[in-house]
Amino acid sequence: MRRFLSTTLVLAAGCTAAALAWADEPKLPVKTDDGTILYVAPKIAPTEKSADTLGATIGVQRPSGAAAYGGMDTSGSRPIYSVGGSTGGNTSFSAGVESDGKQNNGVKAGITIKY
Repeated sequence: MRRFLSTTLVLAAGCTAAALAWADEPKLPVKTDDGTILYVAPKIAPTEKSADTLGATIGVQRPSGAAAYGGMDTSGSRPIYSVGGSTGGNTSFSAGVESDGKQNNGVKAGITIKY
């Protein structure tokens, strides 16, 4: 019985750690009258006695699923800027770009099909 309890606690701690590692950054939503959600997702780095903000993403999400975002990440040696969006509906197309203005440039695109 004691071994079962210790094994269960170890597994629970491992699952909790994995869930926290995969967790998304928190979004602070503001809902409007027409159902559109405006949000701010700060990039937060905890310190010993407080938390530092290292940029943020600001976005808008429509009830149809269409969304757009823009943001800045200052955690590296150069700030990285990003912008992107997606369409709504059963077949959604998305695209985004990010750059630090010099050597770090990226483009992403995707399709989501709901069935």
